[in-house]
Amino acid sequence: MGSPKAKSALQRLGRDIRYARLRRGMAIADLAIRSGTSPSTLGRLEKGEPGVGLGTLCDVLVALGLIERLAGLADLRTDELGLALSDQQLPKRGRSVRARMPGRMSLDPDLSKSVRDEIDPDGATF
Repeated sequence: MGSPKAKSALQRLGRDIRYARLRRGMAIADLAIRSGTSPSTLGRLEKGEPGVGLGTLCDVLVALGLIERLAGLADLRTDELGLALSDQQLPKRGRSVRARMPGRMSLDPDLSKSVRDEIDPDGATF
């Protein structure tokens, strides 16, 4: 793992897991048993080592009662950059069916006649 930001985030996550364990008065061996992992793996997780599996992290969070927070990490409703980019890609105004049809009708004359028959004066197709 080469990103300094990712390394820092993992170290902070490991530190937070350690403090959560200590606040609950749990020894590392107790949390390891409750989460179904080894004490050495739990120690690596608390140090922020990148090789610890995501499944192990989930099991530890379940044992600590913090699993709900994991689901909110990439919540689409709070992704400010993604929402802003999505808003930029929205069309400024919609196009009617009639405005889109002439380009398609010129490709296949037989199809264009049948499509014209199915368009009512208001531009809705049936």
